[in-house]
Amino acid sequence: MKNEIKIPVIAIMGHIDHGKSTLLSYIRRSTRPLNEAGGITQHISAYEVEHKTAEGAIQKITFLDTPGHEAFSGIRQRGAHVADIAILVVSAEDGVKPQTLEALRSIKDSNTPFIVAITKIDKPEASIDRAKLSLAENEVYVEGYGGTISAIPLSAKTGEGVNDLLDMIALTADLEARTFDPSKHATGYILESNLDVKKGISATCIITDGTLKKGLYIASSGSYAPLRIVEDYTGKQIETAIAGQPIKIIGWDSLPVVGDTFTVCPDKKEALEYIEHHKNKNTHAEDASYFDGKVLPLVVKADAGGSLEAVIAEIKKLDNDRIRTKIIHSGIGTISENDLKVASGGEKALVIGFTTKVDALAKAIAERNNIEIHTFDIIYKLSEWLKEKLTAETPSIDVEEVTGTLKVLKVFSKVKDKQILGGLVETGSIKNGSQIKIIRRDAEIGNGKIRELQSQKIKSDEVSSGKECGMLVEAKIEIAPGDRLQTFIISKQ
Repeated sequence: MKNEIKIPVIAIMGHIDHGKSTLLSYIRRSTRPLNEAGGITQHISAYEVEHKTAEGAIQKITFLDTPGHEAFSGIRQRGAHVADIAILVVSAEDGVKPQTLEALRSIKDSNTPFIVAITKIDKPEASIDRAKLSLAENEVYVEGYGGTISAIPLSAKTGEGVNDLLDMIALTADLEARTFDPSKHATGYILESNLDVKKGISATCIITDGTLKKGLYIASSGSYAPLRIVEDYTGKQIETAIAGQPIKIIGWDSLPVVGDTFTVCPDKKEALEYIEHHKNKNTHAEDASYFDGKVLPLVVKADAGGSLEAVIAEIKKLDNDRIRTKIIHSGIGTISENDLKVASGGEKALVIGFTTKVDALAKAIAERNNIEIHTFDIIYKLSEWLKEKLTAETPSIDVEEVTGTLKVLKVFSKVKDKQILGGLVETGSIKNGSQIKIIRRDAEIGNGKIRELQSQKIKSDEVSSGKECGMLVEAKIEIAPGDRLQTFIISKQ
């Protein structure tokens, strides 16, 4: 069978709050919100639209909406890798921001052709020229600013320029002219995975080659599913799907690993053979190396595989040399009785949920065993809370601070462990009652305590730098002229 032109897959990428989801909503001609907590995308979402080109042809286009928050870099990398064309979204108000650059790196690393969309041109502070200059300063040279990269100014709110962007996507797709073999069994990538208590385990997939048909089997590195329930992006059941289409497969035997490749197999036997040959070695196993600080055990649940990946990565960023998190159990779906049993085991753990619920049995066990459960809908709020928690749980350490140094000039007498001596205060000040370290030739040889202090033969509580003094020191080490005495205090940090 002759190769056919595949549906182009477009990844919309850029900094948080630069209008990616609003643009996609307009393209979908939908005024419905995308149901993301806090108005920010926290999952990869796939949608298929039809665009009528300037020539009157109907062009099908698949869009991937990727999160802009820094925690979701893994999802953005997958989006860029799967896409045929990327749209780098840059706000006309803000210009290039940190996640713009991170998205750009993902695009360049995957060698994906891209178009710049300059959004929010309807805003009072918008400046298209300033946005283009900001891009040039970061080595993205658009047309008119020393380069050939197409830049389309637009407003996702009013729709101005959106059709121009779609025309440019269609033109770029024609120039790329990527094809697929419709006679082959479908292959592609797992974009996201979920657990629904009613439907079971599902995965959002994108087909990169071939045709997927119901009645066969799909397999990834560690999971498989009979192709009985295949849905398009609207949730409608379909019989077949081709390269470039986003689909949802329901009925997996276990959770597919997000980012894995998949293949369609003619039967279950071949699907199991594929799994055996492509077992995924990646796990969330903890580093078993010795750690001398405090360890905070955690049970982590999320609504989807990509979210879980991002949450775990964000949690591990907070580890330091005095306190470290240890994820003793993780998974997707509702926080359940089993999760609480793990949390109440030998290592009593905190339970963290991200965009997921807590079932009634789990709540009861948590109350009975005094286990903390904390759920979040926005990832940066989770990070802020956990950072505060780790700070509160971090064990304090004793820190020595040198308050004064004295050079011993003369030793007058010694009776048992009490010595009378005279010296010059070189730095700081010397206080009566202070603990001291005895230093000889830059090495600490012992310690003691000042029992009495005199300045000009008058009893004193403190003698400052540059002054001579006499003192009674209690120490087991015999002090000699030329030794230095350091006074210090110990503080908790």
